[in-house]
Amino acid sequence: MSSTLLIGSCDPFSGKSALVLGLARMLTRQGVPVRFGKPLATSLRLGRSGQDDGETRLIDDDVAFIGSMLGLAAANLLPSLDLQHPDTASDRLLAGSLSAGDRFTQLQQQLQAYPDGINLLEAAGSLSEGLLYGLSLSQLAQGLEAPVVLVHLWADSRSVEPLLQARSQLGERLAGVVLNAVNPEDVEEMNAEVVPAIERLGLPVFGVMPRSPLLRSVTVEELVERLGARVLCCPERLDLLVETLSIGAMNVNSAMEFFRRRRNMAVVTGADRTDIQLAALEASTQCLILTGVGEPLAQLISRAEELDVPVLKVDHDTLTTVEVIERAFGHVRLHESVKASYAMRLVEEHCRFERLLERLQLANGLAPQGRC
Repeated sequence: MSSTLLIGSCDPFSGKSALVLGLARMLTRQGVPVRFGKPLATSLRLGRSGQDDGETRLIDDDVAFIGSMLGLAAANLLPSLDLQHPDTASDRLLAGSLSAGDRFTQLQQQLQAYPDGINLLEAAGSLSEGLLYGLSLSQLAQGLEAPVVLVHLWADSRSVEPLLQARSQLGERLAGVVLNAVNPEDVEEMNAEVVPAIERLGLPVFGVMPRSPLLRSVTVEELVERLGARVLCCPERLDLLVETLSIGAMNVNSAMEFFRRRRNMAVVTGADRTDIQLAALEASTQCLILTGVGEPLAQLISRAEELDVPVLKVDHDTLTTVEVIERAFGHVRLHESVKASYAMRLVEEHCRFERLLERLQLANGLAPQGRC
C-alpha cells in the first residue's frame, strides 16, 4: 500500500509548495511513484478525469502547476474535495455541518487504491484553516493516520512557539519541520546551535532554508491585478519578476545612486517626475508605476518600449500603492517555472530527509540520497 504524507504550515505562504516540489523531485529521481493533491483547494479549475464515464475532477491551480513542473500524469493529480472561498464557507456555516462527510471517505478509498509510492497532500495555510470544511491539518492527519511535515517561517527564537502549538495538536503525527526564510547569514549558526535545541524539544528538523528574494518576488502582471493599473506599454512583458520596491521621491542624482544599488525593482513615482522615471529606466527596473494626476510624456513611453520595461498608471496615491505592493511580496503562489526550479534547488541543497523516509518505510531499496 502507498504511504501518505501531509505538508502543512502554521501560517499561510510559508513555503509548502516549494517543499513539495523539492521533496517530490527527490522521490521521483529515486524511482518512487508520486501523487499530489490539495484536499482543500484555494484556487480551482475544472479538469477532465480522462475516464470514459466523463467524471469531472476539481484540480487546484497549485496542483496543476506542480504536476506540470514534475511531469506527473493526470491520474497522479489528486482532485480536491472542496474549495476554500467565501461562498462555500457561507454554505458550510449556514448548513451547520463541520464534517467532510462522504468526501473524506472517498479520499481515503482513493489513496488506499494505489499499491505503491507516496501520496503528497498539501494542507491548508494554517493550523485552523479548513476546520469549517472538516479538512484542517489535524483532521486530515488523524483521519488518514498520516505523518505531517511542517514548513515554517523563522525570524528568531520566538518562532518556535507556533511549532510547539502544532506539536500539541498533532502529537506523534508531527514527523518533523523545515525552517524557511532564514537570514542567509544565520543559516550556519542555525544548524550548529538552534537546530539541536529545537530537536531537544522533540521537533526533528529536516532542513534550514535561507530567505530568497526570488521566491518572494511577484510578477508585474500580479501587480497590475492588485493595483487595478492601466498598462501603458510593453503588455507582453508582464511576466517579469519584481524582487524589490523603490520610491522615486528624491532628487534625480540621489535617485540614480539609489537605483544602482537595487535589482529587479518596481519603481513607484509621480506621473510628473519624468527625470526620476528616465533614471529608473537606466537601472535594474522591471516596471515603472506612476501615481498622481496627468500622463507620462511620450519620450518616457518611447524609452520604456526600447528597454522593454512596462509602465503602469494607477489611480491610487503613492502611499496606498506602496502598501499594496508590499503586501504582495511573499504572498503569491509559486506559479513561475524559474521560481519553481530555484525552489527545488534550495530544498536539494539545504534539506535532508533520511529520517522521514525511514518513517514512511521508503528508505529500503532507494539509492543513496546525498543532499536532498
